[in-house]
Amino acid sequence: MYTDVVDLRDFYETRLGQVARHMVRRGIRAMWPDLSGFSLLGLGYATPYLRHFQGEAERVVAFMPAAQGVLHWPPEGPWAVALSEETELPLPDYSVDRVLLVHGLESSEGLASLLGEIWRVLTGDGRVLVVAPNRRGIWARVDRTPFGSGYPYSKPQLSKLLRANMFTPTRSAGALFVPPTRSRALLRSAAAWERIGTRWFPRFAGVELVEAGKQLYSPSMTAQKVTRRRRPVVVPLPQVVRRLPRQPTS
Repeated sequence: MYTDVVDLRDFYETRLGQVARHMVRRGIRAMWPDLSGFSLLGLGYATPYLRHFQGEAERVVAFMPAAQGVLHWPPEGPWAVALSEETELPLPDYSVDRVLLVHGLESSEGLASLLGEIWRVLTGDGRVLVVAPNRRGIWARVDRTPFGSGYPYSKPQLSKLLRANMFTPTRSAGALFVPPTRSRALLRSAAAWERIGTRWFPRFAGVELVEAGKQLYSPSMTAQKVTRRRRPVVVPLPQVVRRLPRQPTS
């Protein structure tokens, strides 16, 4: 079940939300340091992480699922966001270079259809970057943040899910090691938490970031064996011999 878009907006306006956005955005930037000349699509609630790509990427748009709701973005300019069904993205095939999926995978009720649509709209050498709550992290256990909603994933689970839907994981990382607290002292030390967590405790990141490319050929399809169908044996039905009535003798 998706978190309401107003609750998502309100979270990112808090001090904790701003710290979370900054830490996760650093992880996204480490994966995608330069998107010049690429088109970027944000899915789920990815708008807090798209602003820094606006002056860089060729085109930046966002789709929010109908079950979540939509808010105007960016606030200072014309709309670059639309409401869409997650299983029917209003884009042609092979039209997007990069897809950023945030607050979407863990809440989707049609994972195969969602990932199938992402596969369809990505170009041949396109990439999708999935940001999902880590099931081993503290953030997935605290329901006062959006990262505590939906179904959390471990890194192996994300990789397995992507492979099962025609994607090949290429890189992965963790982010958001600071505890989800309101303590200003702890939040001010978030950068130190990131350095320590990334080096010594990578399994306990708040979110997992997994980048994947399109798998153009499925091994299960190419290795599929063709089984010969046996010919049916035709057995003739027994014939019924009809006796003619005996003719009277003269």
